[in-house]
Amino acid sequence: MPAHPDILVLQGNEACAEGALLAECGFFAGYPITPATEIAEVMAARLPEAGGIFIQMEDELASVNAMIGAAWGGLKPMTATSGPGFCLMQEGIGYACVTQTPGVIVNVMRGGPSTGQPTLSSQQDVYQARYGSHGDYEIIVLAPSSAQECLDLTIRAFNLAERFLTPVVILMDEIVGHTRERVELPALPCIVRRVTPPKNHDYKPYEPEEANGGVPYRADFGEGYAILVDGQLHNVMGDRVGHLSGPSAACVKRIHEKIQRNLREIEDVVCNIPDDTARIVVSYGSVSRCAQRAVKEAQAGGVRAGHVRLRTLFPFPDAFFASLATRFKNAAFIVPEMNTGKICREVQRATLRPVRSLPKAGGEMHTPAEILAAIGGA
Repeated sequence: MPAHPDILVLQGNEACAEGALLAECGFFAGYPITPATEIAEVMAARLPEAGGIFIQMEDELASVNAMIGAAWGGLKPMTATSGPGFCLMQEGIGYACVTQTPGVIVNVMRGGPSTGQPTLSSQQDVYQARYGSHGDYEIIVLAPSSAQECLDLTIRAFNLAERFLTPVVILMDEIVGHTRERVELPALPCIVRRVTPPKNHDYKPYEPEEANGGVPYRADFGEGYAILVDGQLHNVMGDRVGHLSGPSAACVKRIHEKIQRNLREIEDVVCNIPDDTARIVVSYGSVSRCAQRAVKEAQAGGVRAGHVRLRTLFPFPDAFFASLATRFKNAAFIVPEMNTGKICREVQRATLRPVRSLPKAGGEMHTPAEILAAIGGA
């Protein structure tokens, strides 16, 4: 029995499921896969108790498509998987983006490619989360680094999905998913719900609404509106225009602009950057824990080091990094990550600076000593 009813000891996957329940998730469809299965196990036990629906699907293709259908039926949906299943979801993710369908997709990353390393961690799916489906689209990707953030960012993921009518990816890694630690449940979490059309509104399902930050109003099936949900590029009524250049371009523009015009509402960066910083470590996910320790030790040793922790990976905070490059003209950027080097390219693109990549593959996380050595030698 916990010392306080709102304080629990949970692993990251369990905390993610608790966050979904607090965010009023009403539907979960998934297929068991290591290292994400605990999310489905908790949702299978708890979601029906909360009045929601849990379905174990035959595979991940069915899971993501069931999630899309549930969203249009008025529920807040979720699915969870790991890298191989995330591959299978990409067509459905593109469909959700073009039809402006909200939902939360959790990818607890393991080593790859292919079936790879089922029980070990990685951060190799970073670009797949952003660019995995074909065509041009925007998507929101969050990256927790603790069990507490698994809960907090899951609530945030549902809020962002409902606010911007888009799939939101929670990109965890196995270490975060299986780390068990203290988690505090919020007493009154902030909950966002999709904005429905006002009465007597000339409703066009995909029309950007200025009063809603460029995001359409959303009526669900069964509410008396004529709604067409089609994967082909469409006009604001949902009619196919894939054979017409201008209206097709307008459709792509709509799904980009609702994200790009609201970047300040979406981006989430945690900073520890002293005024005289000469070395800036950029990290996300489980590696942030080692990076934070390394930067603390560097600062204690007199090294002018700072730390930037990304909780939103995409849309990437370009303007923030451009401002860092201007403010710290001679600072060196160091990016440790459990892959062959991916976010380091985003930092280099945004700062127009050389960036030191500190890659690590094979399933093992960086040690603080490895990152500290890179800070000292940058």
